[in-house]
Amino acid sequence: MFKQRRSLLKSAAAGATLGLLPGVGALGQANYPSRPVRFVVPYPPGGGTDVIARIAQTRIAESLGQQVIIENRGGAGGSIGTDVVAKSAADGYTVLFTLSSHTINAAIYPTLPFNTERDFVAISQVASLPQILVAHPDYPVRNAQDVVKLARSKPGTVLYASVGNGTPGHLAGELMALTAGVQMTHVPYRGGGPAVADVLANHMSLLWVSIPAAAAQVKSGKLRPIAVSTLKRAAGFADVPTMAEQGFPGFEVDSWYAMFAPAKTPAPIIDRLHKAAVFACAQADVREKFMQQGAEAVGGSPADLERIVKAEIVKWAKLAKDAGIKAD
Repeated sequence: MFKQRRSLLKSAAAGATLGLLPGVGALGQANYPSRPVRFVVPYPPGGGTDVIARIAQTRIAESLGQQVIIENRGGAGGSIGTDVVAKSAADGYTVLFTLSSHTINAAIYPTLPFNTERDFVAISQVASLPQILVAHPDYPVRNAQDVVKLARSKPGTVLYASVGNGTPGHLAGELMALTAGVQMTHVPYRGGGPAVADVLANHMSLLWVSIPAAAAQVKSGKLRPIAVSTLKRAAGFADVPTMAEQGFPGFEVDSWYAMFAPAKTPAPIIDRLHKAAVFACAQADVREKFMQQGAEAVGGSPADLERIVKAEIVKWAKLAKDAGIKAD
């Protein structure tokens, strides 16, 4: 009888503990992280998201005291890798490191295997930077108005690439065409690396892409910079004019890179990851490397990132409707 009573008391205590600590237990949260953390980048290697993630990787790992492993899962404008994280355990060991297409996809894909707001919890905005319009040096354009003139003279023949449907580059191209009243044809790629490679090989003439994916080629003269998508010129690329400076007043597509975790990840773990992101963004080497890519370090709070997500879902839904943007 005594043994049975003691067993029942242990069961009750265990049940109470689990009830108070859903998901990851208190011990797991206190010891987090106790093994390597996987960062899923939903784009192929070599693209802007991959570049920014790898710059921050070492310092984030230093703060966490554990190895950070980057796993590239490209495709469907970032949706494939994003879905991997949405369906992962909410234990802090799988983190989404993504581009601002995270808020765009909800506007252009009729169905997604995840809910952009409900299935994720914000950790931190890590960096912010413009998109850049680049051309193969042999293509007969030197500025944004040259592109418009060519598109107007030969409707439908001007092709521009981006890293996929629903990415900031896609939105920048559509906004450019809508504002100028011309027809341009979007060609989505699976990431910045493959898109840049095709422009370098002259298989594609124009590309809207995040600056890190094309920075080295622009600096070496292998790609011709045409414009950046923000209202001010990019850090480290001050000689590249904005779209607004070239006859597109108010033109702005601001890209950001950020970290998210699966919904229901415990708050102490989110706080630990946020502190690691802030630590990385405060380091001089990270800030310098970001600047070389035309990016600015941010290290924002989870609440700030949540506000950005909510506002941009509304913003991009309107643009998608006005421009008739849909996933191919």
